[in-house]
Amino acid sequence: MYIFIIKSYIHILNMKIQQLKYIWEIANHGLNVSATAESLFTSQPGISKQVRMLEDELDVQIFQRNGKHLTEVTPAGRVIIDMAGEILDKVEGVKRVADDFSDKRHGSLSIATTHTQARYVLPRIIQDFIKLYPDVSLHMHQGTPVQISELASKGTVDFAIATEALELFDNLIMMPCYRWNRSVIVTHDHPLAANSSLTLEALAEYPIVTYVFGFTGRSQLDYAFRKAGLSPRLVFTASDADVIKTYVKMNLGVGIVASMAYDPVIDKELVAIDASHLFDASVTRIGFRRGTFLRGYMYEFIRQFAPHLTQDIVQQSMQAVTRYELDEIFKNIDLPDY
Repeated sequence: MYIFIIKSYIHILNMKIQQLKYIWEIANHGLNVSATAESLFTSQPGISKQVRMLEDELDVQIFQRNGKHLTEVTPAGRVIIDMAGEILDKVEGVKRVADDFSDKRHGSLSIATTHTQARYVLPRIIQDFIKLYPDVSLHMHQGTPVQISELASKGTVDFAIATEALELFDNLIMMPCYRWNRSVIVTHDHPLAANSSLTLEALAEYPIVTYVFGFTGRSQLDYAFRKAGLSPRLVFTASDADVIKTYVKMNLGVGIVASMAYDPVIDKELVAIDASHLFDASVTRIGFRRGTFLRGYMYEFIRQFAPHLTQDIVQQSMQAVTRYELDEIFKNIDLPDY
C-alpha cells in the first residue's frame, strides 16, 4: 500500500516538473509550441494540454492566446516562468549531485570561450584533463564574449572563459585566472621592426590591424590611445589572431594581438615587439552560473586552468553575494602573467 502511494507521489511530481519544463521551453522558443514540441521530441497537442492543466490548477493564465496561437506571456506568467527556471535548475542540480556520488569520473563538461583561449591557452589544459578524466566528454563552444557569457548565464554551458563581457551578467560567478598583455607584430622589413623604444605616437602613424571591439581586451587598447589623445587608423579588425597575422603578412597594417598569440617558430615571417608598457594588462576570467553544482572533475578543470583557484577558493566565491565580496576574496592573490 505504502509503495503504491510513494509511486503515485513520484508520478505526480514528475508531471509537475514536466509542466514547468514545457512553459519554460515555450517561453524560450518565442511562444512557438510546434518548435518546442520538436525540440523536446514530443507532440504539440500533448504540450498544449499539459500547459492548460497547469493553468487550470493554478487558476491563472500563463499565456495570452489568439485562437490556438500563444501571443504573449501574462504578467503572472512571467513570474511563474522565472520561478519554473529556478526550480528546473534545482532539479538538475539534484540529478548532478546524485551522478557525482554514484560516478565521479564519468560525465560531460561544456566550455564556451573565444578563439584566443581555444587556440592558444586551452589545448594543453584539455590534453592534461583528458588524460586524468578519459571518460568525461568535453564540448567547446566558440563565440563573442557576449555570446559566451549568455550561454553560461542561461546554463547552456558549464563554464565561460573570456576577458570581456562576463561582468554584464549578474548571475555569473567570475573568478580571475591570469593577466596578459599585447605585442605589436610587423614584417621583418617594417620600420617598427628596428624600433627599440615603441611609443603610442609611433604606433599611431601606421594603419592598424587588431581585434574587433568587444574581443580579447580590445577596450584596453582603445582606452590607451584615447587617453593619449590619439586616433589610430584601424584598417582591418577580426576576432581571430591568426586572421590578423595573415593580413599583417600582406602588409595591410601593423598588428596588435595578445602576446600569447605569437609563436616565434610558427610566425617566423613576423617580428613581435613587446607592447606591455603601452597598454594596461587585461585579466581573463572563468565564470559559471550562480547555483551551479560543480562535480569533482569540474573543480579539477578550474584548478588546471588557474592553479590558484583551489576548491576552497571556488567554494568561497560561490558564497559571495556581491561583486565587492568576490573582489575581497582575490585582493591578496597575485595573479600569474601569461
